[in-house]
Amino acid sequence: MEAHDISAIPADMKERLKASYDAMAPTYNEWTIPHSKQRLEYLDKALECLSQSNRSDDLAFLELGCGCGLPITKRLLSHSNAKIFANDLSDTQIALAKANLTQGSEGEVAQRLELAQGDMNQLTFPDHSLDMVVAFYSIIHLPSHEQTALLGRIAQWLKPGGVLVANFAEEESNSAVKEDWLDEKGWMFWSGLGKEKTLRQLNTVGFDVVVADTFNDIVDGSSFLWIIAKH
Repeated sequence: MEAHDISAIPADMKERLKASYDAMAPTYNEWTIPHSKQRLEYLDKALECLSQSNRSDDLAFLELGCGCGLPITKRLLSHSNAKIFANDLSDTQIALAKANLTQGSEGEVAQRLELAQGDMNQLTFPDHSLDMVVAFYSIIHLPSHEQTALLGRIAQWLKPGGVLVANFAEEESNSAVKEDWLDEKGWMFWSGLGKEKTLRQLNTVGFDVVVADTFNDIVDGSSFLWIIAKH
């Protein structure tokens, strides 16, 4: 991440994150979309894991940090029996996702896709209402104590046999900031429980971790923990 640790989380951290992603959305998308292979591979593994459970005909997926909707939300929408809830902090990214995913769909996609701008930590869903939660490079923007709480809520939202696929920082870091990530307007914040505490928290809230891999990121070299966990 090439960031420096700070002693306290800025009170306006999420407002600054939103402003950054709004301002640099095209730059970020141009940078990240060509490097989607690993995300798609883990999504496919998670879908295979989900298929091993007895599921109803209708599925419900939640994506945290959907960005412009490409390619992950689009892949989720390829399951014609699935309802997709896709969230992002950035207004700009949500607008791009709507354009990328619903144009020319004659309303069919729009009926199965709900885009929601806002802080993922404020989302609510009924208990046992989701089949899968997808969170690539998104939970890492929450303070570590919020990550802990969110994992507990995700466990509540998932149906028995439901799946979480996500990545987390391998190293523990309470607050890391970079002033100009990707762009001069790209102020950025990351946090992480670290590999051992993340896996421990997943177990604590009732997940069975079936995949836990660590890789240096193909783009910036940071090390991430990639997990697939069943509830």
